[in-house]
Amino acid sequence: MRALARKTVAALLGLFILYTSAFGAFESLIQRAIFIGFVVCLGLLMFPLGEGRRWRAGGVVVDLALAAVSIAACAYVIVNYDEIMDSLPMATALDIALATGLVVAVLEVSRRAIGGIFPVIALAGIGYAFFGKYLDGPLGHRGFDVYFVTETLLLGDLGIWGLLVGVASTTIAAFVLFGSVLLFTGGGQTFMDLAVRLSGRSPGGAAKIATVASGLFGTISGSAVANVATTGNFTIPLMKRLGYPPALAGGIEAVASTGGQIAPPVMGAAAFVMAEIIGRSYFDIAKAAVLPAFLFYLGCFSTIHFIAITRGLRVVPESEMPSWKTVRAPRRTVPIVSAFGALLYGILTGRSVQTAAFFGVAGLFVPYLLLNVRSWADLRSALAVIVNSLEDAGKALVMIGVLLAGAQILVSMVNLTGFGVTLSSMIVALAANSVLLVALVTGLVCLVIGMGMPTTAAYVLVAAVLAPAMTKVGIEPIVAHMFVFYYATISVITPPVCVAVFVAAGIAQTDWLKVAREAVKLGAVTYVIPFMFLAYPGMLAEGSWLDFVEALVSGLVFTMAFAMLFGGARLFDSRALNVVVLLAIAALSVFPTWYGLGVATLAMVLLSVARRARLRGESAPAVG
Repeated sequence: MRALARKTVAALLGLFILYTSAFGAFESLIQRAIFIGFVVCLGLLMFPLGEGRRWRAGGVVVDLALAAVSIAACAYVIVNYDEIMDSLPMATALDIALATGLVVAVLEVSRRAIGGIFPVIALAGIGYAFFGKYLDGPLGHRGFDVYFVTETLLLGDLGIWGLLVGVASTTIAAFVLFGSVLLFTGGGQTFMDLAVRLSGRSPGGAAKIATVASGLFGTISGSAVANVATTGNFTIPLMKRLGYPPALAGGIEAVASTGGQIAPPVMGAAAFVMAEIIGRSYFDIAKAAVLPAFLFYLGCFSTIHFIAITRGLRVVPESEMPSWKTVRAPRRTVPIVSAFGALLYGILTGRSVQTAAFFGVAGLFVPYLLLNVRSWADLRSALAVIVNSLEDAGKALVMIGVLLAGAQILVSMVNLTGFGVTLSSMIVALAANSVLLVALVTGLVCLVIGMGMPTTAAYVLVAAVLAPAMTKVGIEPIVAHMFVFYYATISVITPPVCVAVFVAAGIAQTDWLKVAREAVKLGAVTYVIPFMFLAYPGMLAEGSWLDFVEALVSGLVFTMAFAMLFGGARLFDSRALNVVVLLAIAALSVFPTWYGLGVATLAMVLLSVARRARLRGESAPAVG
């Protein structure tokens, strides 16, 4: 019974997103209230309290109560929409009860879905609003009573119904739906087969498959943990079977999957959130993310290549490779090409992002049905696939919805109390207004805050409390937000709380600390790239074409130097000399001077030519 209810609610949520993407969203609070009502109810069905326990009956009562109060609160806002938007009403006892129930429901569902760290932080934000007046020093504030907090959370568009939930219920939801439909109609298998064909026969082929497949999946899903769980179940056993150490296999998959969060178009939903926060278009954010994401995957791919050559890792046997005929079959490729073509058409004709995503869904459905339906049985199968994709999209939106609703609660409290401004001022004072020191302190704090939290939630939090510190010392908003976003992202592979590593280690069946060590080595370039945002405006597609060329050359030289360093490429007989030379090249490429960049580029070219000549000499047959 619960399974049927879960499927029904998930499919209805998917249809709601499909409808509003095609015909336009409802009024802001109405759209967001309907979305949150669906998300909370579906979350309670997906993660029932006390499942499998003797006290499950009590859990049913709690779940029904949370569902009822959530539906009541959402319905209350929908019915009173005009009054709320026109007159900003004073909170009553009923408002307090509804706001309390909805907050508890959202945070409880997020606890069940992603763990307890994030809900505790959100509750701490609410507690700070009530009791911060008792603190001494700069962190103290004037204090707010329960009526004012309720008015902020429930009776306006700055609390639960704020910006983040607005983005989640429209743009993000449309892209999640597009991704689910694409994967369920065969795109997932096509991506995997394409990765195998492109990379399987080169040195370190199995590891490169993980990189390519995770990149392709990540551009749609944007979730490191989901990528590891999806592609890792194929790539990690394949790597182990071909002789890769389990820790290396897990580390490769964890890092490759992390890149999906920084690669356009979805970027773990952060692209859409960032666009709303800093007031730039989504396309500006996606464009800014292209070069850093390219350098990330280039670094990962190249490091794997050097490791494979150094360790003599095996390629994928031809018997395990899908044929090009299978990969390029029209029934597999035409729907994907049509989907992205329709998406691009929607973008180029000036439609909203969510409407363009609807075009993508429609552009996929039509050729999929035409190419796969030959009988009534085929039609039933195709419709079942479509319904399953809608259901999957609904389930994925639970994670995103409760995360961004919880994040919106926290951000509203941060803005209400002025905590973000206070913390930013303290960081700037600590770093003595030095741009480099502010960035360094901010990066370290981002890594700590992001540990154990989903990337989107971590980004929202650090964007609210840390990005202002960077803008205070003159850093452009898009640079500051990309900077904190990158550090929030790589926290999933940074010990001690590295959730992507935990999942990869579980699949690889090895010690997570060993996996984390390999992941940090493979992803080393990502810890430095954000600092290059500060030095090179062209790194984020800002400035002139000459700025972009300078950033591209600098990024390429730095990335290859780090790939050789951590991949164990042998340039000289002395390991110490290897390290010193590669670190010197990397350092020269980072600092924004044409002279240093020219020296670093020339040195990298000469070393690469010498290395290739050396490898050819070592592989040449001996002459008797």
